[in-house]
Amino acid sequence: MSTPEQTPPETLPETLLAANDAAPSPADSPEQDAARRIAELEGELEDMRDRWMRSEAEIANVRARARREVDETRQYAVQKFATDIVEAAENLRRGLAALPPPDRREPDIITRMREGFEGVERSFLATLERNGIKREDPTGTPFDPNLHQAMAEQPSDQHPPGTVLQAWSSGWTLNGRLLRPAMVVVAKQADTAA
Repeated sequence: MSTPEQTPPETLPETLLAANDAAPSPADSPEQDAARRIAELEGELEDMRDRWMRSEAEIANVRARARREVDETRQYAVQKFATDIVEAAENLRRGLAALPPPDRREPDIITRMREGFEGVERSFLATLERNGIKREDPTGTPFDPNLHQAMAEQPSDQHPPGTVLQAWSSGWTLNGRLLRPAMVVVAKQADTAA
């Protein structure tokens, strides 16, 4: 019977040599292998904890953003309606302004009609305010291009330049957001050359 020839290590397939390299060397003890594996697992655990904390923070941000958007939608959902309804309030104001000034010699019916319209306007404005819609009269305040629309300038010695002298129409806001700017006349420096 012939004995199998021993293959020199140079002729062994490379995969067998690679397998031998991957195997723990006799110098590594089971305790060292366990310590290395524990360190790897602790690193993975810390990575997972970091990912979890970041995802929790992202979820909290998404919830807060969604809550804000829902609140804003609820507050400003009636913006188009509010814009239309302030036009009715402005027309009521213009109608009252068109009445002749009160006079004690006027007929009683005119006095009662004026008082009735003024009562309707007060009630209407109170209803609007309860729902977050406010009328603002800017007369005497500094001109603010975010809230006012300048329709004209008028020279004035009594007011500093940039002061609103007169409001042709009031400004309107919905929960602090501008619905309609006030149409205003703004003071400018009076001509000194005379």
